[in-house]
Amino acid sequence: MELTFEGEIWYWRGPAPYHFVTVPDLQCVEIRAVSKIVSYGWGMIPASVTIGKTTWTTSLFPKNGGYIVPIKDFVRRDEQIDDGDTVTVVLSIDA
Repeated sequence: MELTFEGEIWYWRGPAPYHFVTVPDLQCVEIRAVSKIVSYGWGMIPASVTIGKTTWTTSLFPKNGGYIVPIKDFVRRDEQIDDGDTVTVVLSIDA
């Protein structure tokens, strides 16, 4: 399954600070449809993510009934993006 969407990068200042992009509701519906066959521990969903020319593997985090995509520091640095920027995200989930 491949999904493409735009979202704003936001910063979570919790005990392990990180940047994320929230998956829009429409794409969350599609992800939920395959979540039982691809999910592992705590509802995490492994995915390949592309922003710009950078692709990496990560896991989508469940949050408030939807999902969020963690954006690694090297991605923000390589793509010259930061908190508040809107990016196009391509998610690939093996289902």
